[in-house]
Amino acid sequence: MPSLKITAKRQATFPLETCQALRIGPGDIVDVEPRIIDGERVWVLLPRPAPDRSWVGCLKEQIRSEDHSMDSIRRSIAVGRHKEGR
Repeated sequence: MPSLKITAKRQATFPLETCQALRIGPGDIVDVEPRIIDGERVWVLLPRPAPDRSWVGCLKEQIRSEDHSMDSIRRSIAVGRHKEGR
């Protein structure tokens, strides 16, 4: 049975087969939940689903400039305000 060793900083390294079984990797979050099973307290590891990041990059085709300096941003805001009549 795979086991964990806790470091002085309360960190643990999961064996490869445990990570594969849980389908987790570096940076993933695992919730730890106590449960009573057959009268005995056990701890259940629940991999937290990764957040939906499908929206990342969706505005790429809206970008008209490669310049992302503060001066460029301020000019772009000024143009937008001028178009709105502010």
